[in-house]
Order: sequence, then C-alpha cells, then structure tokens
Amino acid sequence: MLLPVHIVAGGLAILLGGVALAVGKGGTLHRRSGLVFVYAMLTMGISGSILALRQSLTNANVLGGFMSAYFVVTGLTTVRPVSVWTQRLNRAALCVAIALALIDTYLGFVAYRSPGHAIDGVPFFMPFFIAAVLASAAVGDLRAMRPGTLRAGKYLARHLWRMCFALFIAAGSFFSIRQRVAKILPEPLTTPAMRALPIALVFGAMFYWLWRVRSGRAPKPAGISN
Repeated sequence: MLLPVHIVAGGLAILLGGVALAVGKGGTLHRRSGLVFVYAMLTMGISGSILALRQSLTNANVLGGFMSAYFVVTGLTTVRPVSVWTQRLNRAALCVAIALALIDTYLGFVAYRSPGHAIDGVPFFMPFFIAAVLASAAVGDLRAMRPGTLRAGKYLARHLWRMCFALFIAAGSFFSIRQRVAKILPEPLTTPAMRALPIALVFGAMFYWLWRVRSGRAPKPAGISN
C-alpha cells in the first residue's frame, strides 16, 4: 500500500507547491496550499525512504526522504512564532541535517571509488553536492537559533529557499525519469527539454521571490518581526 500513497503524495506535493509559488505570498491560499504541501512532502518522503530501504541501504531515496522532511519542517517553523515546540523541532532538524551531510559525504567517497564512479547509478558528485547543501542549511540553522541574528527578510529567504528545494526534490524525482512521466503525460511532453522545464520553473520562481524579498517587496507573514 505504500507505493500508491507515495505516488499520490508526490503528485499533491508538486501541484500544491506550484500553487504556493504562483499565488500571492501571505494570503489564505498561499498559507493553506503551503501547509498541505508540507504534509504531502512528509508523507512522500517517509514512504519513499521506507520503499527505498527495502531495495538497498545505499539507495539515494533513503536519504532523500529524510532530506525532504528536513527542508519542509525547517521551512515551516521559520514562519511560525517561536515556541518551545518549534525550538525542539529546529534542534532535532539540525541533528538530521548534520547526520545526512556526513552520510552523503561518505557515500560520495564510496561512489568515487566504485566502478564507473557511481553508486546505485548515482554519480559521485551528487552526494557531495547534496552534502554541501545540507551543510549550508545546518549553518543557517545555527544562525537562526541565535536570537536577533536574522531580520524579517532573512527569515523569508530562509523559508523560501527551503520550501523550493523540497519542491525541487519532488519535481526532480518525477520528471527526471521519462518512464514515470510517460505514464501520465502525452508523448510530446516527455522529451528531455519538456521534463527539465518544470524544474527550471521552480528555480526561476525561487530566484524571483528571493529578489522580491531582497528588494523589500514581498509580504511579511504573521509571526515575523522586522
């Protein structure tokens, strides 16, 4: 039963993540679609990790599921009022980020020493790239835990890039494999260029909203002070 749950959750995550990116920020639709996006990503990530664990301990999706959960949880707590619960979640998430970064670094070396410089079909540079992203995120977690170090714009940027990276994981896991896309979309939309388009749109929207945040034109969610 986990596979259908994983597929449905992943589809919902892509759709709702796209809605949250497209609509006006801070509004009711943005908040509600974003919250359901978080739930969908958590469901997709946990189910994906369990399914991948059945195949191999080194399967990239084992760590990918935990990474998805990490990014959406920290992205959500960023725009929530500070409480004992959010502080505990952030501390636990920091431990997860550090652990994942260390594991991915190890897997990168294992892949480099393997035939073809890959492990389970994943080239060696990908674990290193993911480890670098996670290490950067962990540093951001430490900064966010220090009271008064981040102003409203920094919190918004933190929320934005983490949610977008989670959406990138969901979109990439689907659109990167032609066989998956061909089961749902017509043939003309299964070409490499068309499959790369949604991923490019995620990053395009992310950079657009980061620019809005830097220029002070993005609305400020409740719970964040200047």
